[in-house]
Amino acid sequence: MSFASPEQRQAFIAGIPKAELHLHIEGSLEPEMMFALAQRNAIDIPFASAEEVRKAYAFSNLQDFLDIYYQGMNVLRTEEDFYDLTMAYFRRIHADNAIHAEIFFDPQGHTERGVAFSIAIDGILRALDDAQSGLNISSQLIMCFLRHLSEEDALATLEKATPYLDRIAGVGLDSSELGHPPSKFTKAFAKAKALGLKAVAHAGEEGPPDYVWEALDVLKIERMDHGNRSLEDPRLVERLRDNQMTLTVCPLSNLSLCVVNDLRDHPLKKMLDLGLRATVNSDDPSYFGGYLNDNYEATASALDLDKDDIVALAKNSFRGSFLDEEAISRSLRDIDDYVARFDG
Repeated sequence: MSFASPEQRQAFIAGIPKAELHLHIEGSLEPEMMFALAQRNAIDIPFASAEEVRKAYAFSNLQDFLDIYYQGMNVLRTEEDFYDLTMAYFRRIHADNAIHAEIFFDPQGHTERGVAFSIAIDGILRALDDAQSGLNISSQLIMCFLRHLSEEDALATLEKATPYLDRIAGVGLDSSELGHPPSKFTKAFAKAKALGLKAVAHAGEEGPPDYVWEALDVLKIERMDHGNRSLEDPRLVERLRDNQMTLTVCPLSNLSLCVVNDLRDHPLKKMLDLGLRATVNSDDPSYFGGYLNDNYEATASALDLDKDDIVALAKNSFRGSFLDEEAISRSLRDIDDYVARFDG
């Protein structure tokens, strides 16, 4: 069913319950907070103003983004910094009517610059608890391995995480994709799975469909982060559809990193039409100019998504989550109730 107006579509998106499954907490560091934390921790940064930082967010590829991403991360030094960062994100998605989030964090990006694993995760976990009690947003934490580093480093990071395994839902794989295939981390993912952790991985963003196959067959992932280039391989599309593998798609990120040159060319609508379990997510919202509802709205406008498309994306975000079946069913009913009220 089509919307009567852009305003009606925007209102529908604003109110529908939704989950976010692809969010790097370090990528929600807004320029204003970067400056505040730099001042709090007496750290020099190479920008004179928040506006100057925003002007630097003109990326031509993934590596351009990662260079400034790791530079910005340097202001995060204390448990309170990680808490403030994470709570700021939860307050923001609360305004978008997100009721569940599964967030990535990059411990290696902190430990390699001398910040203890415990400092980062303790601050993040405290915020997750406060978001549940204060904002009624449930959440799960996914620890990512940086693929440009060695598998030995990933295994060492997994060892550091041992005291926190009851609070970590899964492991992921992010950072520079090209030249670092998923198979590079076969042992690390096998060990994580043996410890009872879920597995996800970035694949098919800049990397070829072969990387998606590797993530499925070698790492044995339960959710695909990005996956855009899967559409180049009909056999792969068939497998993803038949297995109902969730794809955590990030439209504004894809636009910023030139994965697509125009949102009107984004494959999200095609994914839905092919029967793929696609979702909408913000990836690194402070760098890519949009949080969850911004991604929904921009993509819906560019691709002329109708009400059924929006409902499918929202429902997919819960079906693809690591929530238990009861929580998923409850969230799907909440969406149906919302649609009925909106239409009524």
